[in-house]
Amino acid sequence: MSEFDGKVVLLTGAGGPIGRAIALAFAAQGAILALNDITPLNLDVTLASIQDAGGRARDYIFDIAKKMPVQGMVNQVLDHWGRIDFLVNCAYVEPKASFLDLDEWDWHRTLDVNLGGPFLAMQVVGRVMREQDGGAIVNVVYALGGDPRTKGRVASIASMSGLVGLTRVAANELGAYDIRVNAVCPGSMAAKNDSQSALSREDSPPSASGIPLGRPGRPEEVAALALFLCSRAASYITGQTVYVNGGLAMN
Repeated sequence: MSEFDGKVVLLTGAGGPIGRAIALAFAAQGAILALNDITPLNLDVTLASIQDAGGRARDYIFDIAKKMPVQGMVNQVLDHWGRIDFLVNCAYVEPKASFLDLDEWDWHRTLDVNLGGPFLAMQVVGRVMREQDGGAIVNVVYALGGDPRTKGRVASIASMSGLVGLTRVAANELGAYDIRVNAVCPGSMAAKNDSQSALSREDSPPSASGIPLGRPGRPEEVAALALFLCSRAASYITGQTVYVNGGLAMN
């Protein structure tokens, strides 16, 4: 029996490729998945994939950028499953606009989803985990994994830089309650993402040239690390940002 059997995982942004890969990885270990996204589009695929394989999962359609929807979502998860053992934040948006042309609404929306959403989810779920005597949280930090493209990414890079700091501070405070908080930072991925659940960029992944391993990453490789960071094998790891980027040097 897996250590994740019967454990409840709340996963935001579960409709995107990385979110879906993480959901399937946990489900394969017997975990119960509470799947969140802003729309059933794409999320339905994740849900069906788990249920068709005999796993347990439910969808929760909420916009995690505001406090009331986050609280409502967590309340529903607790009503349905009774607890939350792991939280994985994958929700992400990325408007494509140059620094001088970025619209104010896009700026605020990006910060609200990419940084505000994880903060609210960690705060609300952290209170639940405190009462349960522990848990683990993983934040997926896009846009900082060594991708050389920065033009048009000011809002996403700013929000993700903040999420790295938030991960470290949350780990320091929540450690007293045996709650571990870590971040996973994917580099160039072979798959595209979409909606609140991931990237909204239309351009294709960059060339694999310059990546020591010679290829883009796969969502399943990010999922494997998220699963490890929630496992007992990582019981003394917290406050860390781990890069999954094929060996690209970080500035």
